Amino acid sequence: MSTLEDYFASVAGALPARVGTEPTPYDAVLLLGFGGPEGQDDVLPYLRNVTGGRGIPDERLEEVAVHYRAYGGVSPINDQNRQLRAALETELAARGWDLPVVWGNRNWAPYLADTLREAHAAGHRRILTLVTSAYSSYSGCRQYREDLARALDETGLTGELQIDKIRQYFDHPGFVGPFVDGVQGATGRLREQVAQATGAQASPDDVRVLFSTHSIPTRAAGATGPQEGVPWRDGGAYEAQHLAVAELVMDAAGLAGTPWELVYQSRSGAPTTPWLEPDINDRITELAGEGVRGVVIVPLGFVSDHMEVLWDLDNEAMTTATSLGLVAERVPTPGVDPQFVTGLADLVGERLEGATRRSDTRLGPWFDVCPAGCCLNPAGAVKPTVAGADS
Repeated sequence: MSTLEDYFASVAGALPARVGTEPTPYDAVLLLGFGGPEGQDDVLPYLRNVTGGRGIPDERLEEVAVHYRAYGGVSPINDQNRQLRAALETELAARGWDLPVVWGNRNWAPYLADTLREAHAAGHRRILTLVTSAYSSYSGCRQYREDLARALDETGLTGELQIDKIRQYFDHPGFVGPFVDGVQGATGRLREQVAQATGAQASPDDVRVLFSTHSIPTRAAGATGPQEGVPWRDGGAYEAQHLAVAELVMDAAGLAGTPWELVYQSRSGAPTTPWLEPDINDRITELAGEGVRGVVIVPLGFVSDHMEVLWDLDNEAMTTATSLGLVAERVPTPGVDPQFVTGLADLVGERLEGATRRSDTRLGPWFDVCPAGCCLNPAGAVKPTVAGADS
């Protein structure tokens, strides 16, 4: 048994028991996203929303704004969610479920509170929330549950709306499948390019698969997932879930003998604060020095093309690789891949009809109701939430 398998086995054996939820006759699905600017005039107000309360001056925000301005001030995330909303609504209707999909964001229009007001006015009372984040973390799970509680309070709809949340779906086959296809195809193409350049058949070590996700402070990572009695490494559930999915993707793609690594991107904040490492650009530089000839870049932490994918991977990481003479390819995010859309509908079916809870790693299926104390923000006060054992 490998070291990772030992680790996953020890964690799986220590996780709290999954408490099943009863099927519920929901009357709407809420697609809950991060939000993004849709024009040059939106960029700074959007970044002020994202960093609200941290006192970051506009001059520093402009350093990040240039990423958006290079794309006309438009993040791809809102259009991705429009497409995902339409695709999911179509799939739900095809299954005979009369479930309109409403859409709200944390940081930009359509804002969550406005969406809940409109849903209530339309007669909806039992809403199942789908968050566009597959993994356990404060910003990717608990903060969204805080957003929901705050929006209910702001709108005066506490007690008027029942809001539940779909589980983290990092190892659901609908999320994993598009990455399997992407990694399999990209690895084959890069091996062919290496063979053409060298005149010899590429070896497994010539191409390295780099699974990339958003870095977070190590202290925050250590607080992800249920804490009591679970032997997490320093990266907590956040790191473990990514490692489990990366291993699953490589096995499913028939590439178990190809070297792969988990790397991180998009670090921000004070340089003295420890964040998860290694950085993808640093690692690509090291790999070039080690004789690796190609890198497959897999945006494993992302459901769709965010600015972090376009700028940090397509721009910075790809530039790093090509400047060092490496061949490189970035794998697509799930986006509106039919496998992903079908998988999301399956997740709705789990809560609507009690359908089988599918999961392809030893860590899952994750919890329908988040355990008490899960993914707390170590840098902030505990806030009210929904859809948790401590809500």
